[in-house]
Amino acid sequence: MKDYGASPSTLRLITSASNVTLVNPEQQIFSAMVDGWRNQQLSRGLREQTIRNRVSTVTRFAVFVDKPPWKWTVADVDEFTVEAATPIRSLSTLRHHHGAIRGFCDYLTNPLYDWMEICHREFGDFPSQVCLPWNTVAHRFEFEGDGKRRPFSYAEVERLFDTADARVELLVSSRRKGALGALRDAQLLKTVYAFGLRRTEAVMLDTVDLHHNAKMRQWGRYGSIHVRWAKAAGGGSPRRRTVLLVPEFDWRVAGMQQWLEQARERFAPGDDLDALWVTERRTRLSAGYLDRRFAELRDEAGLSKDLTLHSLRHSYVTHLLEFGYADRFVQEQVGHMHASTTSIYASVSSDYKNRVLAEALKALIEGEADDR
Repeated sequence: MKDYGASPSTLRLITSASNVTLVNPEQQIFSAMVDGWRNQQLSRGLREQTIRNRVSTVTRFAVFVDKPPWKWTVADVDEFTVEAATPIRSLSTLRHHHGAIRGFCDYLTNPLYDWMEICHREFGDFPSQVCLPWNTVAHRFEFEGDGKRRPFSYAEVERLFDTADARVELLVSSRRKGALGALRDAQLLKTVYAFGLRRTEAVMLDTVDLHHNAKMRQWGRYGSIHVRWAKAAGGGSPRRRTVLLVPEFDWRVAGMQQWLEQARERFAPGDDLDALWVTERRTRLSAGYLDRRFAELRDEAGLSKDLTLHSLRHSYVTHLLEFGYADRFVQEQVGHMHASTTSIYASVSSDYKNRVLAEALKALIEGEADDR
């Protein structure tokens, strides 16, 4: 968007002066509106990326309707939504579009700001709220994802990791390049699963984020990790949490010892790079690389394409519940603010359900026998 140099406060002074004429009033006022809205969001402490995404959506909407905000209508939102949904977008994406436009209109129509007065003085019109309950996507359901998405079964997790380990062995035995990178990739995927991490949480780990667990000192510094780049809430800063390694996943300790104490140093990261997962070019591994490597190993293992990297996180939640861990513990481990979110991730197996039912029936039968 072109910057015409008029800040919101300056524009108020200019438009209130009868002897000053704006060169391009519609564009200048729109630019000042966007700048003012950006400043408002910065004042609220929202992240730069969140603000950029919202401003980008509003700017695209303005270009699409080819009208200034004081001429926007409800029908414009309808047409933009149809256009944005081609190709078909997810409900959450459309809701974010609507949320950005709604937030911008709320800012313009707020009487604490002067945009209503300025628009009336300059154009004889007012901005209004064009995102209403009957023309926008409502958040009616906790889960809006693709029904094809599911967690890994135990056998599928084992097959994925066996494939990753086999690649390491093949490269080592054939004396080909890439064995260290393959070892890194295998340990990274195992870490994602063993701690139920999101993609960004995993790649942003540093060596200083590895910690002891006072109850399991035999695991050394691999008993817990400190996540410092968890998913932000409400456009704020990344949240933090500590995730404990559970005994069922203690197989991860030996692999991490091998990676951190033997293999990582062979990438020569130096003292300036503390990233846990480093590349051959001595940089931090990217999230995009992790996605691509996971897809390659998944396809090589012959697993369904419906399984994504995030499916490992869903599997972590499901498997911990099947191991018998309390719902609250699992919720804290994965960093969910609400228990309902954790329940959405869970997809316990039929074997688990049958086992729980069998235990309940056994208790019932034994209770009836005691009554006799």
